[in-house]
Amino acid sequence: MSRLVVVSNRIAVPDGSNSAGGLAVGILDALKTTGGLWFGWNGEISAIGEEEEEQLDIVKQDGITYASFGLSQNDYDQYYCQFSNTVVWPAFHYRLDLVQFQREAWEGYCRVNELLAKRLQPLVEEDDILWIHDYHLLPFAAACRKLGMNNRIGFFLHIPFPTPEIFNALPPHEELLQMMCDYDLLGFQTESDRTAFLESLSLLTQVQNQGEKRHRAFGNDFATEVYPIGIEPESIKEMAEGPLPPKMAAMKRELGDAKNIIACERLDYSKGLPERFLAYEALLENFPEHRGNIRYSQIAPTSRGDVQAYQDIRHQLETEAGRINGKYGTLGWTPLYYLNQHFDRRLLMKIFRLTDVGLVTPLRDGMNLVAKEYIAAQDPDDPGVLVLSRFAGAANELTSALIVNPYDRDEVAAALDKALTMPRTERISRYNDMMAVLRENDISHWRETYLKDLQAIAPRTDDHEMANKVATFPRLA
Repeated sequence: MSRLVVVSNRIAVPDGSNSAGGLAVGILDALKTTGGLWFGWNGEISAIGEEEEEQLDIVKQDGITYASFGLSQNDYDQYYCQFSNTVVWPAFHYRLDLVQFQREAWEGYCRVNELLAKRLQPLVEEDDILWIHDYHLLPFAAACRKLGMNNRIGFFLHIPFPTPEIFNALPPHEELLQMMCDYDLLGFQTESDRTAFLESLSLLTQVQNQGEKRHRAFGNDFATEVYPIGIEPESIKEMAEGPLPPKMAAMKRELGDAKNIIACERLDYSKGLPERFLAYEALLENFPEHRGNIRYSQIAPTSRGDVQAYQDIRHQLETEAGRINGKYGTLGWTPLYYLNQHFDRRLLMKIFRLTDVGLVTPLRDGMNLVAKEYIAAQDPDDPGVLVLSRFAGAANELTSALIVNPYDRDEVAAALDKALTMPRTERISRYNDMMAVLRENDISHWRETYLKDLQAIAPRTDDHEMANKVATFPRLA
């Protein structure tokens, strides 16, 4: 098999902590199998000037080469903060009201993608396969083709792809679509994401079908396919089992017979946290028998704290948590625990196993691996119940969860009541159904299926590049 080169916005350089998440583990397994290179930003802001070029930091371990770099303050601001996270992220999560498009940021986004391709090129061999990840790097293949790279280049979008009505509102939507057609294989989480991409494309240009899920547009041949990302269920199960740390054991004793609802995600407006708090309030209002007998713990560590929209939602949640606790709490009972802090992943899996209900209700999510991890962490003999948003990609697979509309607080409240009172036999049946799905479509299956499909595509030739009319990088006039 050809050597694999993985390119992502952030890179997990080995530091001996063994704290890599599920996606990082899946990528590392693939790189170990073929030998390969992982290329990406190290998360640091460097002090270099605009015209200077920082040296790549190269680390080799277990047959894998890690090549990482810092970003200048200006590149970080324009490429990461401004375009990636205040244009692409909100738009792809159906929040056009939060999009803040600036021409300079768009040019910075393109410039950084070109810079990364230029820095990667000397490290790439002729028969390498390139696997590019996520929305920060939509233009990356176009930048590589501009440099004359004919390698197979695949892309996987971890977040949703919006419908044409949303996507086409972005000023550079045509340029972005042209760039994406320079990939050989475009992978999406769900069929609706794949269809939305093709519908957006067909509104701009003729899309010729070259066979099942093979297409031609803007002078390029490419494939599209759905690859729902999975987890390592047995690894999660192993983390969740075993003795509890002293503080957790004390918390379990303190809860006694009270039921515990858990929710955990980074602080983001796409996760539906304010709506979830209101749904929990509706549970206390509509089903008063639960008052004093349940506790809802919301773990939401800060992310992108320098973006105003994230600061706003943090203040909103702090206000709502105080209001709900003030309204329903008693001297002996606090109904809602809001924790704006990070928890170790191994500890989280043990917390998931202890809880009776997993509440995962994003307003829009590409997949949501927390939903899958919650199920995998459960005790098979006494599992908890998953309440899951219909707008998470995971809802297409975890059909035995209680599927809800996160915008309907009374529906979510009713689902929470059902989850809290569900008989053990039904809980076990739903758990077994979902675990079968998780084992069949685990992260190894996701990785192997994607790479097999990418490997099957013939590399491009110089003749193809000469015929390609979109060889130069598009710019806004």
